Amino acid sequence: PLLADAEMLGTPDPQLAATMGFSGFGKKARTFDLEAMFEQTRRTAVERSRKVLEAREREKEEQSEKEFRISCTGSSVSASSTTGPGSTLTKREAVYSESEDSSDEALSGPSMQSQSSAKGPAEDTDDDDDEEFIGPPLPPGFKDSDDDNDNDDTEEEDNNPVKKIPDSHEITLQHGTKTVSALGLDPSGARLITGGYDYDVKFWDFAGMDASLQAFRSLQPCECHQIKSLQYSSTGDVILVVSGNSQAKVLDRDGFPVMECIKGDQYIVDMTNTKGHTAMLNSGCWHPKIKEEFLTCSNDGTVRTWDVNNEKKHKSVFKPRSVQGKRVIPTTCTYSRDGKLIAAGCQDGSIQIWDRNMTVHTKFHCRQAHASGTDTSCLTFSYDGTVLASRGGDDTLKIWDIRQFKKPLNSADGLPSFFPMTDCCFSPDDRILVTGTSVKKGGGSGKLFFFYRETFQKLYEIEVTDASVVRCLWHPKLNQIMVGTGNGLAKVYYDPVKSQRGAKLCVVKTKRKERQAETLTQDYIITPHALPMFREPRQRSTRKQLEKDRLDPLKSHKPEPPVAGAGRGGRVGTHGVTLSSYIVKNIALDKTDDSNPREAILRHAKEAEENPYWVAPAYAK
Repeated sequence: PLLADAEMLGTPDPQLAATMGFSGFGKKARTFDLEAMFEQTRRTAVERSRKVLEAREREKEEQSEKEFRISCTGSSVSASSTTGPGSTLTKREAVYSESEDSSDEALSGPSMQSQSSAKGPAEDTDDDDDEEFIGPPLPPGFKDSDDDNDNDDTEEEDNNPVKKIPDSHEITLQHGTKTVSALGLDPSGARLITGGYDYDVKFWDFAGMDASLQAFRSLQPCECHQIKSLQYSSTGDVILVVSGNSQAKVLDRDGFPVMECIKGDQYIVDMTNTKGHTAMLNSGCWHPKIKEEFLTCSNDGTVRTWDVNNEKKHKSVFKPRSVQGKRVIPTTCTYSRDGKLIAAGCQDGSIQIWDRNMTVHTKFHCRQAHASGTDTSCLTFSYDGTVLASRGGDDTLKIWDIRQFKKPLNSADGLPSFFPMTDCCFSPDDRILVTGTSVKKGGGSGKLFFFYRETFQKLYEIEVTDASVVRCLWHPKLNQIMVGTGNGLAKVYYDPVKSQRGAKLCVVKTKRKERQAETLTQDYIITPHALPMFREPRQRSTRKQLEKDRLDPLKSHKPEPPVAGAGRGGRVGTHGVTLSSYIVKNIALDKTDDSNPREAILRHAKEAEENPYWVAPAYAK
């Protein structure tokens, strides 16, 4: 519309010229009434877009009427009675009903994307409805056939859960050389954090990374303490860092400290009366609903809840007890999915669960959940909140219904675990349970095992690397599996079709070309008051200077690389450039064997006696 109006302005129409504020081109210039011009342009644009929209609406109505007539002729009497006489089904209603059908067929679970949509999970159905109006109408029957195919696929996947595991592709992030003992993904899945036994915490941004897969930040928040656990809060704006010291830390998204928990008084016997932990921390996690609250457990025999806004004192203390009522150390802790229960796995093999508001007595407990004296390394609740999975230091993985807590629903053994933070987690649809296994150095590959939740049948396994698999995390939004290993790698498994964003964003980006080091150009010395004769010409930019240098044959001469292997082109390999240097080097090489130092020294004894040079002449004088 604006272009059209501009063309109208270009034609010297006197009536238009008068209305627009100028009467003739040769006369004195007059001021334009800009507001009137804009208003007229806006009206024209609105009018035109309204006409276009009306035309599209009419087209769509005709289309839907045709479809309706076709469906009416083939449909049964009952169908026509439900539709009602003379009612026309608009495109939007048809799409809505289709989406409803597909949502009914979709699997239960927290955030399963409908298989038909290749869009991000954040987009609502409203957007889809709006998008229906953009562009020409789809040919009739197009959407239906697509939906049918998708429904067949989902039915096939329902029958075979292995097809849901996104492991067709993988990327490897190099955290360091030591064990990756902590992994955390923010709720949207944009950023990954890894922590390890090398005290480092590294930040990885999938959208900002290219194919070189470099972390954008690395820091040591807890000096020389191994990182035990890292987790983003439910809103993703802060990170809980649990390390080998007694004070948990909270960092913001960029790694700057927000708060540090207070250290308790280790000389007080009753742990309720100290303000914080007095011994090494073992684990910690955020409250799933209250974004300011988090939980930690420690070797001082307590589980404490904290508020981010109050670092001076804990909120509440839970003290696990053995059968005899003695203090017992909690090795892992977690909240239930609704945040109402707090569970802790203890060193005496028990799992103890409290109501979050009742600190004294446990609500549920199982005394012989795992072997006594072993570290239960992970507790996690299923997404539906009815089932608890526990990974024991006794090489087992068990699943419990906390309402019948005497014996496990299912259990799997023969899963070696050498780390106090070996993980287990549920798949986004709640039907698969995942855990990793540990291996000794040179003892084969660490594996990731997938068990069917209902029967505990082993569905699948992935050989990850030739070291232990410590951490695993299956993100529900991305549908990607992150794995931390004992040799400093963080691996991301994904499927280009089933997974969203995450690793898919960075593998497609080409590696950035490294910028030429700008130090190659000569330093420019600024001498503002020098005489013109001595003044250097000011360099405009280093790039231009570099281009000039490339044209100069002397400056851009590449030095001869050293000859590898046998010599060629008149140069002797690996021993300098000329034959003489080769001979000199060979003369200088001492072929004597100095394996016995006493003999090596005594070899010179006779010569020193006959021809004293250093010591004897000095003492003689």
